[in-house]
Formats: sequence, C-alpha cells, structure tokens
Amino acid sequence: MMNAKVRKAVFPAAGLGTRFLPATKAQPKEMLPLVDKPLIQYGVEEVIHSGIQDIIIVTGRGKSSIEDHFDVSFELEHLLESKGKTELLSMVRSISDMIDISYVRQKEALGLGHAVLRAKELVGSEPFAVVLSDDVIASETPCIRQLLDVYEFYGASVVALMEVPRDQISAYGVVDAEAISHNGNEQLYRIRNLVEKPKPDDAPSNLAIIGRYVLTPEIFSCVESIEPGNGGELQLTDALKYMLRNRPIYGFKFEGKRYDAGDKLGFLKATVEFALNRHDLGDTFRDYLRGLNF
Repeated sequence: MMNAKVRKAVFPAAGLGTRFLPATKAQPKEMLPLVDKPLIQYGVEEVIHSGIQDIIIVTGRGKSSIEDHFDVSFELEHLLESKGKTELLSMVRSISDMIDISYVRQKEALGLGHAVLRAKELVGSEPFAVVLSDDVIASETPCIRQLLDVYEFYGASVVALMEVPRDQISAYGVVDAEAISHNGNEQLYRIRNLVEKPKPDDAPSNLAIIGRYVLTPEIFSCVESIEPGNGGELQLTDALKYMLRNRPIYGFKFEGKRYDAGDKLGFLKATVEFALNRHDLGDTFRDYLRGLNF
C-alpha cells in the first residue's frame, strides 16, 4: 500500500523568544534576519525544496509581521517598479508567491506539543512535517527531504537526530535507539524510548532530536492523551513516547550542518558562515575578517 503523501508542513511560531530580548520585545524571533532573510524563510524554502507546498504557521500575539512578510506588499512593489528596481521587485514578489500559507493562533505558549495540536484542524487526517525555525540546517539535500525519504519507505513517523556533547544533552529531547541498515548506510535508528531534557548521567544516548519531524496524524490523539510536563507544557517528545506504545518511530541522523539560531552564539555563528558562503558577500567579508585585530 502506498503511504499517504506529505503535503503540509507546520511551523510553530508562537514562542516569546526570551533568549533574544530586548530584540524580540516587539519583533518575533522568527523574523530575526540571518544575513538578509528572516529565520522562518529559511525553513519555508527548505520545505518547498523538499516538495511540500502547503504551510501552516502557528502564531500568537505580536506575530503579525510574519503574516506581513509572506503577504503581498502593494506599496513596496509599486515603489520598486516605479524606480525600475526590477531585481528587487522580483525578489519581493517571489516571497509572497512562493507557497500557500494558512495561520492558526496559539493563545498561550503551552509547549511544542500544544502548538502542533493547534494545527490539527488544518492538517486533517494526513501525515505532515514540523519545522522549528530556530534550527537552521545547511545541507545539499534538504533535511526535511531526507526525512521524507525514510517516511515514504516505512510509512512511520521520523525525527531528525544529531549527536550532541554530553554536557549539552539536557537541552534536548534524547532517544534510546537501535541502529538499523537503510539503503546501505547506518544513519537510521529504530527508536525504543524518548526522554525530554534528561540530566547528562540519565541520558540514554547522545542522540538528540533536532527541530525537524515527519509525523503521522496519530500524533494529535497522543498529544491529547498526555499530561502536561515541566512548566505545565505539553511536550512533543512526551507525545512521541506515548505514540511508541502502538506505532514505530524512526530517527534519522541527517546529513548537513545545523545551527542553533535560537541561541545568541549559534545565531552569530550562522550569520558569519552564511555570509561567507554568499557569492555576493563572501570574498569581501572574508577579507574584512582577516583584517581584524583582537
């Protein structure tokens, strides 16, 4: 039986972004610019290049600039057109034309599981991807596409994994998993258990869940069945653990480099490296960096 095609991606974007205060007091963290594009646009472009065309963004109070960014800007387009700035005009139009986007509100930030649950009516009874904009992943094959390849083969939920130093493991959901061979490589794991933010000594492995998921629709009933965890929040990791009772879940150690752009140092590293890789900025910026004296 053919597995249902993944047509939709959910972007939880209702968080308060407290790690970037005061910059995020009046601006969503998802709109912080990484060189010249907001963080969320990198994730949107990733799912487009993975073959997904329908986006659901879970927003909250103060997030209207996300909607404005992906909407048509008549005044700006008219100004650019009147000044003959055709390249900029094409770029601006491409943002509003790139994809179909729906929005749903999360009135309170009650955890990642709750944010995903808010998309239930728009997703319906079909599999879907989840992308966290904080995690920017540079890879030859989009990370979501890598997960989709696994989903399409096994017909089960898949999460992105990466190895994390033990002293950082308590910031992540961590898996207990068994490596299995898939297409001749050892990047695929059958998950046996998941633990949300364990202490280093209690972590079952150093394999952490990164902000990319392909989920079957059973996840919604699993979120509804769990109790709130730390801080009264519904954790997606706990819902996945509940799903394991009846459904297999796989983890895939993706190929690519992940930047934690939700962290100040990670954001700075991403900014520097993305700028250095730009054909229009890289050489000049590299010369600038070489000339710095510390």
